Amino acid sequence: PEHLGGTESTCPFPGLPAGVLEMRVKEGSKIRNLMGFAMARMQDEARDAGQTGLRQVVFTGSGRAVTKTITCAEIMKRKLGGLHQMTKLQYKGLREVWESQEGGDSEVTVHRTLPSISILLSKDPLDPLEPGYQPPENGLGTEEKHRRRRRNDL
Repeated sequence: PEHLGGTESTCPFPGLPAGVLEMRVKEGSKIRNLMGFAMARMQDEARDAGQTGLRQVVFTGSGRAVTKTITCAEIMKRKLGGLHQMTKLQYKGLREVWESQEGGDSEVTVHRTLPSISILLSKDPLDPLEPGYQPPENGLGTEEKHRRRRRNDL
């Protein structure tokens, strides 16, 4: 089918500071590549390279990429820990035109709605009264827990 676009959804988080990392997750995206880039930008080690570590990241995906988008957010929450989360669901309108296989002039237009998810992860507190808010599970990510456990074993 020929995709004739649709209403491009805008970021559902108004008032985000400039420079927030936006990760657009596609169906064919490799999670390892997405996470390698996002983790490097969000971890404090970025400061050593002369950059400031980012405070917030938004993962966005639609259609079949929704589950992969959620997976990316969950991995980051586990690795970094202490992240506040805001989740927003939207629907994108999509118009597809299917041309006849017989080569005639006939075509069929299909209007669909695709689910879209945007997940904001923030090191800084977010509005707990905003729909879609989830507080940090605890203050430590799994990597930090393992480091502390090893230190205690010594």
